[in-house]
Amino acid sequence: MNLLEENIKEIASEIIERNNFFLVDLVVHGRSSSRSIEIYIDGEQNVSADDCARISLEINPKLEGLPDIGSNYYLEVSSPGVDRPLKFLKQYPKHVNRKFEITFNSGEETKKLTGKLIAIEGENLIFSSGGKDTIINFNNIEKAKVLVSFS
Repeated sequence: MNLLEENIKEIASEIIERNNFFLVDLVVHGRSSSRSIEIYIDGEQNVSADDCARISLEINPKLEGLPDIGSNYYLEVSSPGVDRPLKFLKQYPKHVNRKFEITFNSGEETKKLTGKLIAIEGENLIFSSGGKDTIINFNNIEKAKVLVSFS
């Protein structure tokens, strides 16, 4: 992460946390003449479009004060959405009883599981699949995506 990205992350994190959310990811593309800044936030409750707009309005003036930001940038603040994997344990509780696709380490091998998250006990996530419960420690998860269900 370069100095500009570190400065953006510091500014964004402070504002996001003050609004009771947390930073999930920061993506910076382009050069100073046409930079794109994507900030992904999440919370213990769902993140609304109004939450994203409010946080964007707070972050934007702080970014304008950075000397190396450039005069032409696009800022987008949004929730990660279902297409982005979960990165932090604190993202899981609001997804209890939802179906997941999980890639995780089990001893020496990597396994995949599709199942419903039924409980969280400390750092252990309990998934139900085919009538069988599987306990996966959060630290062993390589990738976890919530699957969209239309039923």
